[in-house]
Amino acid sequence: MTKVKGLDSVVTQLRRQRTSLVDELKHVDTALSILGKLNGGSRPTRTLSAAARRKIAAAQRARWAKVRAGKKAA
Repeated sequence: MTKVKGLDSVVTQLRRQRTSLVDELKHVDTALSILGKLNGGSRPTRTLSAAARRKIAAAQRARWAKVRAGKKAA
């Protein structure tokens, strides 16, 4: 099989570039991992008690009752 002139140098250069890109990708992955840990992985969730949900629901029902009462008067 015949060799194309300069093909070896092109292949060597591409291999070096590939190695460089793999190293850079590892650095990016590491940075993302560290940033994810700093942020706690995700936002903290808020949990409401059953009593709090009942109070919120009652307040919302009262607001809707007020709106409906206003529509009947008009």
